[in-house]
Amino acid sequence: MKKISVAIAILFFGTALFQELSAQSGDRVLVRFHDNGELLTNPGKGFMTFQRFEGDPANALEGCCGDFREEYPYEVLTDEQGNLINENYPNTSMAYLRFYWRFLEPEQGQYRWDILDRALATARERGQTVKLAVMSHGSPYHDAHDVPDWYREMVGERREWAFDSSVNAWMVDPEDLRYAEFYGGFIRKMGERYDGHPDLEAVDTRIVGAWGEGAGSSMLTQPTREALIDAYSDTFKKTPLIMLLTDEKTNRYGMSQADMGWRADCMGDIGFWAEDQDGWTHMYDYYPQGIINYGMQDAWKKGHVTLEICYNFPGWKNRGNFTKEEVEYIFEQGLKWRMSSFNAKSAPVPEEWQDMVDDWIKKMGYRFVPRRISYPGEVVRNGKLDFTTWWENRGVAPIYRQFPLAFRLHNEEASTILITDVDIREWMPGDNLYDDAVFIPHDLPTGEYKIEMALIEPAREAGVEPRPAIHLPIDSRTADGWYSLGSITVIESP
Repeated sequence: MKKISVAIAILFFGTALFQELSAQSGDRVLVRFHDNGELLTNPGKGFMTFQRFEGDPANALEGCCGDFREEYPYEVLTDEQGNLINENYPNTSMAYLRFYWRFLEPEQGQYRWDILDRALATARERGQTVKLAVMSHGSPYHDAHDVPDWYREMVGERREWAFDSSVNAWMVDPEDLRYAEFYGGFIRKMGERYDGHPDLEAVDTRIVGAWGEGAGSSMLTQPTREALIDAYSDTFKKTPLIMLLTDEKTNRYGMSQADMGWRADCMGDIGFWAEDQDGWTHMYDYYPQGIINYGMQDAWKKGHVTLEICYNFPGWKNRGNFTKEEVEYIFEQGLKWRMSSFNAKSAPVPEEWQDMVDDWIKKMGYRFVPRRISYPGEVVRNGKLDFTTWWENRGVAPIYRQFPLAFRLHNEEASTILITDVDIREWMPGDNLYDDAVFIPHDLPTGEYKIEMALIEPAREAGVEPRPAIHLPIDSRTADGWYSLGSITVIESP
C-alpha cells in the first residue's frame, strides 16, 4: 500500500514547527495550539461596568437608577490607539444596569422603552452587552426610589408590611394581587419586546424587597411566588435569566421554570459585620449553605453565576484591611462557585492586587483553547470538508450564549465562510471533542486557499460577513480576528 504524507503544523506560543510523518490514511493537516496566557476580554465573562459603559469616567444614569444624565455621553476615555479604557479597572464586555420601575413606566401603560433602547445601543457602540435589572422599588429611605406614583396612589401610603426592615423592607404588599398584575405585567411587556435581543446579555429576576434583592421572599405565598417568577420565565425564553440566591422555595421554583443562573451580593464579606451578627458572614455562612440548601449547586451548568462586591476594592483595602491571602481566598471561592462575571461597581483596583485580578479574570467563566484540529489538505468543490477538533475549556463554567464555529477559506480571488452546527454552550470545563464536516460551495473557484477559523457573532444582517466574537488565547490571530490554520486546496470533482 502506498504511504501518503500527513502534514503536521504545531503552533506553540507563536513558534511554528512543521514536519512530515508517514501514514496510511490520506493527506491531512494537523494543527496543535497551546494557551499563550493572554488576558482576554470576551462576551459574557469577566468584570462588568456598573451604571456606566466602557470608557465612561462617571455613571451614565441619573442618581442610582434613573434616566440617562442630561449631559451624557461624556468624553470617553481612550488610549493612544483610540481603544476605550476604564481608569484603573479591567476592560469589560458587559454593562450592568439597574432601573427602577417608576422610570420605565412613569404613567400606567406608558413605557419608556427609549431608555432601554438607548442603553442597548450605547452598549453595542462600546463593544458591550447589557445585563439588566428592573427593581420595583428601593429602600424606605428614598421616596425617589418608590414604586411609580400611579401605583402608590392605587395601593395607598402604607409602607409597613410582613417583612419590615430599616434597610430592605417591603414598601408595598407583594401579596396584593395588583402587584403581580402591574409590576409583573411590566416585566411581561419588557420580555415581549426584548427577549432574544442580541445586545441583552441576561436579565435579573427581581421580585420583592428593596432593590428587588429578594428580602422576605421566603414569606411569599406560593401563588404569589409563582406569578412573579412566571412573569420572567414565560416571556424571556431566549435571553438568559438570573435569580438572587434567596430561599429554597423561590430558587427551586425558578429552577423548575427556566435554566436560571444565580447571583449574590456582598462577595468579600468575611467579617465586615461579624461582631454584630454573632460571627455570621456572607462568604463563610450564607453562600456555601444557600447554594446547596436552595438547590443551586448545579445551576452553573445551564445558567450564568454572577457575584457583586461588598463595598468595593478600596473598601476591602481600607475598611477591611484585607491581606493578599484573604483576597486570594475570596477569589478562589468565587471560582469554586463557578462564577462567570463580577460587578466590582466600577471602583479602581488597587495596584498591588492587579496581577491577582488579571489571573482571576482568566479563570472566570469559559476560556476556550483549541488544542488539536485536523482537516484535509485537499477538497473538491461541492464536496465535504471534514474536520476533527479537540477544545479545552480552561475556565470554570460554560458559555451561555451561542456563537457559531466557522471556517473561512480565502485567497486573492474568492472567499467563503462555512458555518458548523456545534453548540458551544455544551463545552463544559475540561476537554471537548467536535468532529463534523461542512460542504464546499459548488461555485467556489479552484485553487489554494488560506483556511482560518473563528467563533463568530450570530448573523445580524443578510449579506454582511459575520465577525469573530470570541478571542482565543493562541498566537495565530489575523488582523481581523480570525485564527490561521494553514492552507487548503480546492479542486474540481474527479
